This record gives sequence, C-alpha cells and structure tokens, in this order.
Amino acid sequence: MKSLHVPFGFYPDVVGGTEVYVAALAQSLTRQNHPAVIAAPGNAAMQYLHEGVPVHRFAHDRVTHAAELYDEGDHTAADGFSRILDREQPDVVHLHAFTRACSVLLVRRARARGIPVVFTYHTPTVSCARGTLMQWGKTPCDGTMQVSRCAACTLEGHGMPKLLAQLFGHLPASALAASANLNGRGWTVLRFSSLIRRQHDATKALLNEVDRIVAFREWVRTLLIANGVPDSKIVSSRHALCHPMSPRDREPRRESDPLRIAFLGRLDPTKGLEILIRALQLIPRALITLDVFGAVQGSGGQQELTRVRQLADGDARVRFKPPVDSASVIETIAAHDVLAVPSQWMETGPLVVLEAFAAGVPVVGSALGGIAELVADNVNGLLVDDFRSPRAWAAALTRLCEPGVRQSLRANVHEPATMEHVTNEMLGIYEAITTGSKDAPVVSSVA
Repeated sequence: MKSLHVPFGFYPDVVGGTEVYVAALAQSLTRQNHPAVIAAPGNAAMQYLHEGVPVHRFAHDRVTHAAELYDEGDHTAADGFSRILDREQPDVVHLHAFTRACSVLLVRRARARGIPVVFTYHTPTVSCARGTLMQWGKTPCDGTMQVSRCAACTLEGHGMPKLLAQLFGHLPASALAASANLNGRGWTVLRFSSLIRRQHDATKALLNEVDRIVAFREWVRTLLIANGVPDSKIVSSRHALCHPMSPRDREPRRESDPLRIAFLGRLDPTKGLEILIRALQLIPRALITLDVFGAVQGSGGQQELTRVRQLADGDARVRFKPPVDSASVIETIAAHDVLAVPSQWMETGPLVVLEAFAAGVPVVGSALGGIAELVADNVNGLLVDDFRSPRAWAAALTRLCEPGVRQSLRANVHEPATMEHVTNEMLGIYEAITTGSKDAPVVSSVA
C-alpha cells in the first residue's frame, strides 16, 4: 500500500506539529513495508530524501490580490501535484493541509486518476477564516460555517471595531454594484461576505469530495457533523508520540528547588506566551523559572519574539532559549518540572502535551480544545478555566509551588501511545477506501 502525504510545508523549512506528525507517520508506514511519499508546497519544484522518505516539492503562485486567498485554489500548484501523482502512482493520497496550494483542486486531480483521498483536520484554519475557532477571539465557537457571522468575526480579528465588523459582515455583495469602481483594501472589505462565502464553498467541497476525514479530537467530529459531514465518513484517530520516549528514571527534584517551567512552540499570539509572562509578573517573589523554547516563523514570529522579550524585560526568571528540533523535545521537557501550554485557540493536539507525558512531566494548560481532552485536571496536570486571565494563570503556577503538588501530578503521568498504533489505524482506513469497504469507521483508543 503506497501512500502520498501532503502537509503545509516540510523539512528543511521551519515546521510545525503537522509536519512532525506527517514525517513520523511516513517513516512508520515505510518501516512496515508500506512505502510513503511526501508532497508539499515549496518555492520551486524539487525532489530529495528526508530520513529515508522521498519528498517532492511543488511550486505555487504568489498571492497578488487578497481575494485569491478565498478562491478555489492554486492551479499552478495543482498542475505540479498532478505530475507528482503520475510519477509516484500512489494507492491513496492523504491530505494533511487545506490552503490555497493544498486545495480541493488536489483532491480532484487525485480522484480523476482513480486515487482515493483521506483528509486529516489538523488545525482550525480548515473551516475558520479567523483561524482560531474563537468567536470574537474570546470564546470557543461551535464551528458552524455561517457567512455573516464568520465574515464579521474575521474582520474584527483584523482590527475592525466589532459593531462595524458586524455591519460589513451582513452586507451582501449584490448591494454594492454601484461601488464597482472601488479597488484595494476598501473593496475587499466591502465584498468580504462574498469572499467568505467562496471560502465556505471551497471548504464544503473538500469535505464532501474526500473519502474519509480523520478527526483527532471529539470537538472536531462535532464540528464536522454540524457542517453536514456524515458521521460514517469521519474516523476518530488520536495523536500519538512521534519520537522515542526518554528514560523516566531521573532523580526527582527537591520541593525546595525553584519550579522549572518549559514553554515550547511557535511564537504567535494564539500560543498565549504573553499571558504566561504576565502571570509571572503578578507573583514576582515566586521561586519559578520559565524557559521559552520559541520557534520563529516569518516576520510575524520575529515581531512576537520582540514583543514578548520586551514584556519580560527585567524579570530574570524568564529565559529565552533557542528552539529545539523535534527529536530533542522530550529530553528538553524532561529537564523541567512542568510544561505550560497557554494556548488561546482550539488545538487539535497539541503534540507537545504527549511529548511532556512521554518525559514524565505534568502539564498546566488552557481548559480548551484538545488540551482539555488530554489533561485530567488535578490528576496529570492542571487546567486553567479562565485561560485568558493572567491572574488565573498566576494562581495555577502558585499552586504548583505548594508542597507535594508537582510530585503528585507527576506520579499520575502515563506514557502515551506511539505512532505504530496510529499507523495501523491509517492502514485500516487506506485498505477500506481502496477496496470500497463500507465498514464502520475506526475509533481510536489512543489518549
């Protein structure tokens, strides 16, 4: 069974959790004698090996108009992908991203060749124009795609006042025919509801045309059903550990030692590092150190690094360190007492929580999305209900400094499942769709 996997990007570029997952899945499939190939957007067409797995990069057009972000997809990327399909001739395509380059056009190119397609919902950007599934940036959204609501929320996320965003979100493009001479940003704002409708149409086409959809979390399954996806098309398959576990026989740290907290992840406001730093500032005398292993992606990541460095200036407890490669994450976390995951958006993982558990380290995280499904409050970690509040985070960090708390939580951390389990699930899905089986979808037992 030969599979071709399509993530957002790939090594040697800066990667995120999706690419780490895809690389590990491809390697595991190959070890089980089911060859896997990676095809990802890139600056130019090229081919190389990554840890023994063949990788193809296909070129895509640069976006020149904002409206292009909301159309059906990039035909240049689809043409390049078609050439990869003809060269590799996979039995199944597994799409792990939904962007202008990784669009429904790729699904159609595969299906035109008789190749079935699996799609994994990795991030909220699949169906949420704002990208976070947080309505008005504050509360979890039910994810139902409604044009006026989504347009207004997205405009507000770009800085427009809420009342004005609601006005433009409800404004139909048909009412603006007299303004056809407008161009630039003003015209984009005026016709934003029509652009969101186009994006929703493309998303619904993707969900309709793929053969199976993999959901990492129950909230993803619920969202998909709310948007008309048949339950029989959805497969629940949990995240699993992508790298070997570290030894867990470390000498326990003394309770009198400062609490060592690790933060690992992409530097972006949605990851909540600012709230964590502000929480520390509320408890200036607490014996705590925060090691920030932040990955910078693009100019936005550099701006966020500058911002949080300025925010933490003067607090020697906050230490900014170089990001670590994915193979070193578990060992890095193992040198700390707790992992902090203050995400401010709906995570489908996050993978870093499983990596903390593999290191035997408890997690303090936002009571939100996948974090709330992985962390059992007061068992293997702490959940912060008021996740937007630095004061609530300060209270959670203070509690971790209390005698016996971190040791009790650590004792309840259990090793997560490995990628081999997920690989067997994926092979079951591939077998079902290539043979035309209508069996009920697999339900994962991975935590």
